[in-house]
Amino acid sequence: MTAVDATGARALGSPVRGGLRLAVYLLWTLLLVPVQALAVAVRSPLRFRIPRFYHRVCAAILGIGVVVRGERATDGPVLFVSNHSSYLDITVLGSVIPGSFVAKSEVAGWPFFGALAKLQQTVFVERKARSGVEKQRDELGARLDAGDSLILFPEGTSSDGNRTLAFKTALFAVAARRIGDRPLTVQPVSIAPTRLDGIPMGIAFRPCYAWYGDMDLAPHLWTVFTLGRMTVEVEFHPPVTIDGFSSRKALADHCQRAVARGVERAVSGKPPPPAAA
Repeated sequence: MTAVDATGARALGSPVRGGLRLAVYLLWTLLLVPVQALAVAVRSPLRFRIPRFYHRVCAAILGIGVVVRGERATDGPVLFVSNHSSYLDITVLGSVIPGSFVAKSEVAGWPFFGALAKLQQTVFVERKARSGVEKQRDELGARLDAGDSLILFPEGTSSDGNRTLAFKTALFAVAARRIGDRPLTVQPVSIAPTRLDGIPMGIAFRPCYAWYGDMDLAPHLWTVFTLGRMTVEVEFHPPVTIDGFSSRKALADHCQRAVARGVERAVSGKPPPPAAA
């Protein structure tokens, strides 16, 4: 039994709240899907703005308050690299970052959510196929060359939200790409759920947000709809480029350490370091 199934989590939830949120979420999604589909079809610049607006409203519907720390890089296309503990990360990061996600190829076949991912112009990659790394690098590179920012989860899977897993380095090969005469900007990002109805979540209730292991999606999603207001902290760390490192592995290790420190600060309630003058 996971913490999300525990009596305490059920006691905090409200089926009435859950039903109302679910209805509003579905209505909002059905309203935006044709608008985004048209924007993608005609390649309108709105195809990048609509998803951010959509996710902002979805976060409000779900009762998720997003607290942003640090400054998001905005100069040219950016490769954002983040830890990953839940499908809710898509809504949270999508509400603050105008970009497309990089997801495992299986997501494309998921009912409902796969269609939404395609509408957000998600880049689907086969993480287990070592022979396709160069092809995937080129696909990511083409999107970056076109000016699209991408959001990558280098852990390769979701975790319990209490720690950051090691970053897989294969897709960091795209960081060697140069955009014009400059190296690609890479920005580490930490994301962590920290409070539920104003109370620190702690290890026991963090699985109300985190979705990992063998958790079933439908019961977990219903719990999210029924619970009160969650606070999720997003910290943007100083951006870097491959030019500052000896290899893509060194770059990946740096990003992993920065993200892990941010997650640790968030879950322990420690303040972030002061910004450099």
